[in-house]
Amino acid sequence: MQYDSNNIFAKMIAGEFSAHKVVETDSALVIMDAFPQSKGHVLIIPKAPSRNLLDADPAVLAAIMPLIQRVAVAVKQVTGADGIRLAQSSEAAAGQSVFHLHFHIIPVVEGASLGTHGSEKADDSELAELASQIAAALQ
Repeated sequence: MQYDSNNIFAKMIAGEFSAHKVVETDSALVIMDAFPQSKGHVLIIPKAPSRNLLDADPAVLAAIMPLIQRVAVAVKQVTGADGIRLAQSSEAAAGQSVFHLHFHIIPVVEGASLGTHGSEKADDSELAELASQIAAALQ
């Protein structure tokens, strides 16, 4: 399948659609997931166009992993989570709904259930505050 440059993440990268931005680098945009599975759920979106892991440039993947690790550490620190789940879905059969490569950092608290992704929109003021706190922890 072809990459569709009109997807929502491409529009966010281009500044055409707003999001609660945590940080932006030359290679990626880090935002709060608007429909989180847990408090502090973050998306890391490489700027290089690819549908998913299956067609991504290996150099992009190598460059993005240190950022994923740094963000995971910051999210765990800010949320007080017991652990972090890293998720990436490739193709619709695996649950991918936006066809631009992205990674989920999902804080996990022992004994607490994760919500269903995409089911409930988070409060914008809470997302903005979390974005600010995670950005500060990345400094």
